[in-house]
Amino acid sequence: MSEAPVTNGANGAAQALLSVNNIEVIYDHVILVLKGVSLEVPRGGIVALLGANGAGKTTTLKSISNLLGAERGDVTKGSILYDGIPVQSLDPNDLVRRGVIQVMEGRHCFPHLTVDENLLTGAYTRRDGGAAIRDSVDKVYEYFPRLKERRSALAGYISGGEQQMCAIGRALMSNPSTMLLDEPSMGLAPQLVEEIFEIVKRLNQQEGVSILLAEQNTNMALRYADYGYILESGRVVMDGEAKDLAENEDVKEFYLGVAGESRKSFRDVKHYKRRKRWLA
Repeated sequence: MSEAPVTNGANGAAQALLSVNNIEVIYDHVILVLKGVSLEVPRGGIVALLGANGAGKTTTLKSISNLLGAERGDVTKGSILYDGIPVQSLDPNDLVRRGVIQVMEGRHCFPHLTVDENLLTGAYTRRDGGAAIRDSVDKVYEYFPRLKERRSALAGYISGGEQQMCAIGRALMSNPSTMLLDEPSMGLAPQLVEEIFEIVKRLNQQEGVSILLAEQNTNMALRYADYGYILESGRVVMDGEAKDLAENEDVKEFYLGVAGESRKSFRDVKHYKRRKRWLA
């Protein structure tokens, strides 16, 4: 395969709701984690951020949501624009008020609060009154009927899939225009993963929520995304329409576990040579 150029995305900078431009992230003033990452999320689109564990997916999301400071990380180069406005200097609360919310990896529900109370915490930035907030709770229960059955249960005692639903529902309570989802499939049974992805797709289509989805489950992510970026060692090495990435032979071999008769092991020299060419 010839080296794939990194493009400006499917819809161009003029139509991008979220635009990440050549950012570099360093932890503890020493450790370089992201190296010139650029990506775009169009208004109303679903974009997948793909790659193995440690590729830089979570760091990219935290760069956008301004959560790096809690881990002694900094965006040292590049820019992040939301709706055409630089947002790197905003507090995370301010970014939520502008419509950007992140669902963290590992669900992170408040275990000693009920499902209903967890959802209400997601509305802490809103100023539109209790009636509107209760309407939003009802909407969350329409999308997640399983949560409605468990609304009085402590979040620490519901299943992992229900906790993921609770985390997404809590994010939805902020009335976001863009949602950053970090590994929503992690640790869940395949049937639950598909159920959650179907709900995410409905949120995108019915509520108009733009979504940036960081996933190791490449096959599932490319089924639901419109466009995708692949990270390797903190760099974007390939991007394109989701359907094209799903059919790409190298993506099949390295991320989907599918290849022809000539497929070799991940530890094979061919793999390392090809990765070296990607990262050159």
